[in-house]
Amino acid sequence: MTDVSDSAEPKKSKKGLLLKILLGVAMLGAGGGGAVGLMAAGIVGGGHGDAVPEGPGLVRKGAEDPYLVVGEKKDAPEVVHGDGGSKYRTAYFNFTDSFTSNLKDSPALVQVSLTASTQRDGRVLMWLGEHELALRSRVLVELADTDEASINSDTGRTRLQQRLTGAINHELERLEGFGGVDNVLFTQIIVQ
Repeated sequence: MTDVSDSAEPKKSKKGLLLKILLGVAMLGAGGGGAVGLMAAGIVGGGHGDAVPEGPGLVRKGAEDPYLVVGEKKDAPEVVHGDGGSKYRTAYFNFTDSFTSNLKDSPALVQVSLTASTQRDGRVLMWLGEHELALRSRVLVELADTDEASINSDTGRTRLQQRLTGAINHELERLEGFGGVDNVLFTQIIVQ
């Protein structure tokens, strides 16, 4: 009988040891998962790092822009916004001079006048003015990379607008950490 009881005892202790290991692993997993969940919810571990500054915010129609660029129109009537369309106001920045460039693989020249639009606060307008020289350089690069067929088609001009918007935002992100330009509008296009 001693042989039977000796062989049963190690089996029981092996099962008990395996059960304890599995239970320990399960408890560690549950504890770790709970900790991750609490951290993700912001209940535990939040608020220790530096706050990430937000970029320029959207400005609702009729709301005051905390970074309003004051213009020379002191006696201008107050703008009355319509009820339809976007719920955010759109502000515009006119580039001071037109842009003239050769077109890609062509003897033709293009001259454009541009305006950038944004629904963000006045910081974007300030940055456009502050960095106009760097932005002009980026715009000229994009114009020089445009072929004559593209500039003469509606689809090509729409793509150029998108490229210019992306190029201006890229440059603003590099310089200020935030783009904010929603669209670039042509106020004049001449191809010769």
